Amino acid sequence: MTEQTPAMKQHSKTPATTKGAKTRQKLLNVAEEVFGAKGYFAASIIDITQQANVAQGTFYNYFESKYEIYAELIRQLSRDFRIEIKQEVAQAKSQREALEIGIHVFLKWVKNHRNLYSIVQQSVLVDEQLYRAYYERLAQGYLKGLEGAIERGEFKNLNPETVAYCLMGVTSFIGMRWVYWEDKEVPDEVVQDAITFIFEGLVRQEGKDQKGE
Repeated sequence: MTEQTPAMKQHSKTPATTKGAKTRQKLLNVAEEVFGAKGYFAASIIDITQQANVAQGTFYNYFESKYEIYAELIRQLSRDFRIEIKQEVAQAKSQREALEIGIHVFLKWVKNHRNLYSIVQQSVLVDEQLYRAYYERLAQGYLKGLEGAIERGEFKNLNPETVAYCLMGVTSFIGMRWVYWEDKEVPDEVVQDAITFIFEGLVRQEGKDQKGE
């Protein structure tokens, strides 16, 4: 049997009551704020319980350590985002439309979870496997749609995994530039330029009007 690494292990203390589930989620919500503001290494369980107005002993009913709530927070943020993307793109009529919707959803989502950037980036120092798993799950969400679009001739015959990571890079850094660094909405023209870049590239196409000309 393969031994599970910390990044692979799932939290086992499932709350038995609705009240317990709410308390656990409250701790996760506060942890998102605390880890985002202080960083993993400077943050403490006491910081989380005091801000959540929860007894320190209660914390251990749901999480065994600071690492465990941190890892569960990253897994939950990834899971919730992927669920939202899946719901929003379900009605898309093409993979291009699905990708456009996905970009808008991601940028809107990180505006509501601005600390996502610092929390995930810290994980490369906390647990590199956790960091890698976060991005691999996101890439996996792209692959099925990309593979289908390539098979249908909708997209060029490129390596789907390469394309997935390129798309993740574009959207992630645009979000970092406007949402994380400046804490504001990404201008619509920026989003449209990103979409044009993704689907049309940088090379000028003869016969097409150029922006600003």
